Order: sequence, then structure tokens, then C-alpha cells
Amino acid sequence: MTNDLVIVGAGGMARETAATVAAINAVAPTWRLRGFLDDDPALHGVTRAGLPVLGPLDAIADLPDAAVVVCVANARDPGVRERVVRRLGLPVARYASVVHPSAEVPAGCTVGPGSVLLAQVVLTADVTVGAHVAIMPQTVLTHDDIVADHVTIASGVRISGSVRIGRGAYLGAGALIRESLTVGAKSIIGMGAVVLSDVPPDEVWAGNPARFLRPVRQPTLQGVLAR
Repeated sequence: MTNDLVIVGAGGMARETAATVAAINAVAPTWRLRGFLDDDPALHGVTRAGLPVLGPLDAIADLPDAAVVVCVANARDPGVRERVVRRLGLPVARYASVVHPSAEVPAGCTVGPGSVLLAQVVLTADVTVGAHVAIMPQTVLTHDDIVADHVTIASGVRISGSVRIGRGAYLGAGALIRESLTVGAKSIIGMGAVVLSDVPPDEVWAGNPARFLRPVRQPTLQGVLAR
């Protein structure tokens, strides 16, 4: 038996998630992917990754029985996914978690509703992943890590044991996080950064070793979806 699924967003992360859904279905038919929702009118009726862009976010009202996964991310605006989820206002039960068949999620690890784990993600032991978290390919989270809701972890990140990642944080590709640290809410860690000390909320850190660069800039009002 398959269930309807719709992806919110039609950019890169959304298409990667669609590919993950196809990989899941190749193992065991699970989802009937209806397409994407995106507020960009230029995309309405367009086909992306072989699937239609069905309309704006408000068209979710026309799909009352479909599960939903929000697939938007922006390295300059770590709060974008949380704003989209809040705007949709759907009950928790409507959100699907999408985990690639090659991801490793052993017993003792948990993945929250609406979260996406792409190919070859590894959770080692007793890792907690919150709701609406996006984890890109070949990322490793080790024992006792806790990832709060709405976090984005780009490809190839390595997180040592007992790390806390705050709500809505963004970790750039290839970042390394030392054990027992805290990365604050809505902070941004640059690509390839080596984080050796706690990162406060709402700050951008980069480099080796990672250092404070500037506060996180507040988003503009130019659209809500990111590609």
C-alpha cells in the first residue's frame, strides 16, 4: 500500500528528497509522490525531476490526505524552514520523515516528523534528530548527539559525540564539530569549519579553528522559499 506525499519547495533540496523517495520505493513501494508546492508563479505547471509543481503553498488545502515534507533550506537564512512550517499550520501527524535506504539509523536513535536523511547519512548510537531536520549525504552524527528542530546539516559534516545543535542552526558542508560542544540556535557554521568551542546563538562562525565572523543577518521579505 502506498500513501500520497507532497514536497513543499521545488529547489535543490526538494529534488534531492524526491530522488530519496524514489530510492525508498525501489526497495518497497511506500509513497505516491504527487509533486511539489512552491510560491513562485513561474514554476506552476512546470515539471521538475519528472514531477509537477502543483501550485503555491496554499494548494495544500486541495491535498487533505497527503503526507507533507518541507524541503527548503538557505545557508543565509537558517530560519526559513521553520517559517514555512509555521505558515502551513498542519498537525504533526501530516508530516512524513524521509530516510534514504542507505542511511544508518540503528536502534536507540530517533528521527522526528518531517525530517529528511539523504544517502549514506550515519547515526551511530543514541542520536536524537528533531522535527523538520535536513541532513545531507555522507554526514556522520556520533553517540548521544542531539539535533533540535529545523536544523540543516550539509553534506560531509562530522559531529563528534555529545554535541547539541540548537534549533534552526545551519552547518555548512564538511564542517567538523568537536565533542561535547553546543552550536547555538539559528547560528551558521561555514563550509569546512573546525569548531573547537561553543558557538552562541545567531552568530556566523567559519575557519580552522572556527571563529566568530558576524551576527546572523535578519532575512528580507523577498519570498519565503529557498533554492
